[in-house]
Amino acid sequence: MIEASGKNQLVILDRDGVINQDSKDFIKSEKEWIPIPGSIDAIASLSNSGFIVAIATNQSGIARNLFGFKELEAMHQKLHSLVSKAGGHIAKIIVCPHGPDENSDCRKPKPKMLNMLIEEYGNSSENVYAIGDSMRDLEAAFKAGVTPILVRTGNGLKTEKNLPSKFSKIRIYDDLAKAAMNMIKA
Repeated sequence: MIEASGKNQLVILDRDGVINQDSKDFIKSEKEWIPIPGSIDAIASLSNSGFIVAIATNQSGIARNLFGFKELEAMHQKLHSLVSKAGGHIAKIIVCPHGPDENSDCRKPKPKMLNMLIEEYGNSSENVYAIGDSMRDLEAAFKAGVTPILVRTGNGLKTEKNLPSKFSKIRIYDDLAKAAMNMIKA
């Protein structure tokens, strides 16, 4: 079980494969953005239990000219709307729009996006959780000094099979709903 230290604890979520279904062809529009069952209610439950919920997501489809900021904003408006209708709140969504070959300092596995959220919400890194489905999410969490959590949705099953020893004690859940339930119980 995850040890929570009370209200206003920050949880940083990856987007594709954690909150919504992922695609090797990228999620390029609001129509293609489909929540994973239980993820919207999980976000609402976390926020209603005193967690600050933020999202840090690589979106290289922008750099690849597969979609633009207008389409990205429509996807995020849909996400905000669904979470709001479920009674929850997302504090912030930050995006790295760069491609993997651009050597951007904000692209996960680099920890810049996580560090920005930690600084903004006044949490020490020891009291922050980062939930992802890929090795780059876990690496960013590790580098930022936060507690990484793996979900088996998206790329999570593949990631779980190839975990390096430094992640041998990582908490792994079937999906965001199960991770949230355990965080709230703590």
